[in-house]
Amino acid sequence: MSGIKDYFSLVKISHTIFSMPFALIGFFLAVREHNGNIDYMILFLVILSVLFARNAAMGFNRYVDREFDRKNPRTAIREIPRAIISPRSALLFVILNSIFFIATAALINNLCLFLSPLALLIVLGYSFTKRFTYLSHVFLGLGLALAPIGAYIAVTGHFDLLPLLFSFCVLFWVAGFDILYSLQDIEFDRDERLKSIPVSMGSRNSLVLSAFFHLVALVLLILAGILGPFNLLYWTGLGIFSLLLIYQHLIVKPTDFSRVNLAFATLNGFASIVFALFVIGDLFLGW
Repeated sequence: MSGIKDYFSLVKISHTIFSMPFALIGFFLAVREHNGNIDYMILFLVILSVLFARNAAMGFNRYVDREFDRKNPRTAIREIPRAIISPRSALLFVILNSIFFIATAALINNLCLFLSPLALLIVLGYSFTKRFTYLSHVFLGLGLALAPIGAYIAVTGHFDLLPLLFSFCVLFWVAGFDILYSLQDIEFDRDERLKSIPVSMGSRNSLVLSAFFHLVALVLLILAGILGPFNLLYWTGLGIFSLLLIYQHLIVKPTDFSRVNLAFATLNGFASIVFALFVIGDLFLGW
């Protein structure tokens, strides 16, 4: 019988570090612009929303891609191919998390409730994109980009330019490192006729495009820093974030993908946490 630990492994719960820090940036940015009063219930609901949406998205990805995962030596150890979790149980897990996500959005405000089905359509729809577009990495980035603007809306009930800049940053940042991650499967994807930027462009050009996406992400963060209520801590955090992005491009070579996992999970996870801590600290000092 599958346990909670198995489901956490199914959805790679540790990878929440990619979206959660930016969701918290969106939340505290909204608080900073609304008299600095933290509604801890809304904060709790924002955290739950990120978890439920991500669980639904990753669980659905594992369910939809289960046959490909069985064939790919790198992914054959996942829970569904190994029969640790059945496809039916994985689908039930997705449905429950989707329901919980919409219910949580309803507890926040009407706009979040109204937008929650669209958010689910985006994060669940990503799982099909490798079948028809080379831009699947951008769709993944779009899904995670909902975190900062969604958290901002949870507090304010409306859109604004500054959180949108953070969201677009997340889109390009995630798309950039997902290109690096997909280099591991370039031969498998070709054999199975799955689409990705490495399949389309080759490893060398894909690394160039990944670096360009990360450059765009950094430009957006610079623009956010200029337009926002930020000071030294923000720019210090951005400096660290930038160095970590540069380093991951130095360790992944067109002919050597052995350090892709270090670049994908460790460096990007650490970068998002450190950047969020500096940004939120900067916002706190302004209250």
